[in-house]
Amino acid sequence: MKALVKYDMKPRAVELRDIPKPGLPGPGQLRVKVEYAGVCGSDIHIYENSIAITTRPPVVIGHEFSGYVDAVGEGVTGFKPGDRIVAEAVYHRCGKCKYCRMGKYNLCLDKLSFGYVYNGCFERYTIIEDYNCHHLPDDIDMVSGAMIEPMACVARGIYDQCHLEAGFTVLVVGPGPIGLVAAQIAKAEGCEVIVSGTGADAERLELAKKLGIHHTVNIEKEDLRAVIDGLTDGYGVDVVLECSGSQAGIAQGLEMVRKCGWMTLIALAGKPITFDIEKVNYKELHFSGSIASTYNNWEKCLALLRLGYVDLKPMATGFYKLDDWQQAFQDMVDKKGLKLLFKMEDD
Repeated sequence: MKALVKYDMKPRAVELRDIPKPGLPGPGQLRVKVEYAGVCGSDIHIYENSIAITTRPPVVIGHEFSGYVDAVGEGVTGFKPGDRIVAEAVYHRCGKCKYCRMGKYNLCLDKLSFGYVYNGCFERYTIIEDYNCHHLPDDIDMVSGAMIEPMACVARGIYDQCHLEAGFTVLVVGPGPIGLVAAQIAKAEGCEVIVSGTGADAERLELAKKLGIHHTVNIEKEDLRAVIDGLTDGYGVDVVLECSGSQAGIAQGLEMVRKCGWMTLIALAGKPITFDIEKVNYKELHFSGSIASTYNNWEKCLALLRLGYVDLKPMATGFYKLDDWQQAFQDMVDKKGLKLLFKMEDD
């Protein structure tokens, strides 16, 4: 079967290969037939070799997917062939370190990830541990299912690393897939939401309006400071969710957040950046980062989707065959479309 493989720890050492279909799953494992697989910014970082997460080539990349259980291993009782599933990217955790025992296995000292160390989902069939899987409710379509992994990462940043209250004003910096999910969750929590972007984000800002986000600002045409001052009596926003992964975005957030406000970095920059860290001191900010997700984040996301508070499907704007992976990656870099997915097919 075809698979997209990172074969060496060098930039762009990725190629389409023909590999054997995985055998029957072992104890506690599922073999899954992948239907849709999302292209993540982290996949581009793996491609360019600019990712800090442990990666061990050769490995099939890709970690956002939806699929059907094809076979179950010994001892699996919660899943059966034909079940619709999605799965977490934190594939292995030790269960013994301080972070695992605190329920923060996304920070496990021995964490190894699906699509980084273990073969991921840019292939028709993959193997995954049953404890990493979640049933996909019948009223959530498979395309949306393939986007729950990044949504769970957003939920981690919002619910576990930040603080939102009904009536807060929230600035989401960057209207990409991560930003549009963050904006919808903040709105669902009763916050007044502003999404900022540049002229290159015009279509994305328009989609934010269609998704019901209260305010969108093209910072190349409008004065973001004036908009925020008008909404907050000059105090600044209560919360900044940084979803651009850019130096300019972080600087913008630090300027716009109020004193004693909250700012959480959700997107990954993929490279070292600089910013005025003294603003964290002078404003006495609650400043935090966020990485990956845990079980509770996934369950919240499934509920938000099932109840209609968040709509992922409009963000799926590009579908590709695995053969066309180079075009998909380039379109991702060029910000063509919003969320790009592979529609997996039998060889």
